[in-house]
Amino acid sequence: MTVEHPGDAPTQLEAGGQNAVAHALGLIGDEWTLLILRYATAGVRRYSDYLDRLPISNSVLTNRLSRLAEVGILEKVAYQQRPPRFEYRLTKRGRDTWPILLAIWAWEARWVAQHEELLPVMRHSRCGQPFQPLLMCAACGKPVEPRDVTGGFGPSGTWERSVPAATTRRRSFAGSGASPGLFPQTMALIGNRWSSALLGAAFLGAHRFKDFEQRLGAPPTMVADRLRTFCDLGVLDPAPGTERADWLSYHLTAKGRAFFPVVMCTLDWGHRWFKAPEGRALVYRHTECRRIFTPRLACDQCREPLRGGTDVSIERTS
Repeated sequence: MTVEHPGDAPTQLEAGGQNAVAHALGLIGDEWTLLILRYATAGVRRYSDYLDRLPISNSVLTNRLSRLAEVGILEKVAYQQRPPRFEYRLTKRGRDTWPILLAIWAWEARWVAQHEELLPVMRHSRCGQPFQPLLMCAACGKPVEPRDVTGGFGPSGTWERSVPAATTRRRSFAGSGASPGLFPQTMALIGNRWSSALLGAAFLGAHRFKDFEQRLGAPPTMVADRLRTFCDLGVLDPAPGTERADWLSYHLTAKGRAFFPVVMCTLDWGHRWFKAPEGRALVYRHTECRRIFTPRLACDQCREPLRGGTDVSIERTS
C-alpha cells in the first residue's frame, strides 16, 4: 500500500486563521528557503551537500530543513541506519515551486545589476533558445500584463489574514557573516511582512500614503520606510498628488510591474497547497477572456508553455 506524504495533498487551514497568501509569503519570503529549493530542484538531497554549497551555519540549515519538512515541501527519508543518516527529497508541493523560482531568477537577472555571483543564462530545452519566462493566462493562452488582471479579496481574504505571522523574516547568516546574495532585491520586496503587504497593496491599486496605511494597518513610520525603500529600488515612482502637490502619489514603475509574475506564481502556489474552508483569499480575472486568472509561464521565444524544471537548462556565462 502506498502511503501519501503530507506534501502530496493540500493543507487544510483553520477557519478564520492565516490564509493561503500569508502561508505562501511566509515561506517564499525567506532567502535561505529559496536557496535550498534552488539546489533541491537540481538534485541536492543530503545535509552535507547543502553545507558544501551554501554559506550557511549548521543551526540555520537544520532549522530550515526541519521547517520545510514540517510544511510538506521536503520529505525527510532515512538512507542509512547505523549511524542514522537522512536525506531531504522534494515532495509534489516542493516540486511545484519551480515557477516561482524561475520568475524570481528571471526578474533578478533582468532588473538587478549587482549579485554576489553571476546569474547564469536560461535556455529553453525544447526550442534551444535563451529565453525569459512569459506570463500567460492558462485559460486562453494569451500573454498577460498587470493591467490585464482585475480582482481582489475572496472569501478568506483580508489584510489581517494575508500578512505572514513573523514580524520580520530576516536572513540568518552563517557565522562568517556571509549572505546568500542571489536574490537581494526580491527579499527587499517580499522578505519583510510589511514589504510584501505593501507590494500587494500597490498591485491592488493603492497610490497614496493614507491608502497604504489604512490597508496595511501598519505604523506610519513603517509605511514611510517601506515606501522610501521601494522608491530607492526603482519599484515605485513618487509624483505630486492631484489634491495637493506635497501629498505624494506612488505608482509602480516598469521594474515594479515586471515583478508581477513572481507575485502571481507565488499566490497561485499558495492557493493550490493551502486551502481555507471559506474559499480563496484572492480572486483574479483575466479581463480579455473573463475567466478566473491562473498563471502559466511560457518561453518568450517560441511561446510554448514551460511544463517543469526539465524544460529549462542553465548555462554559466563567462
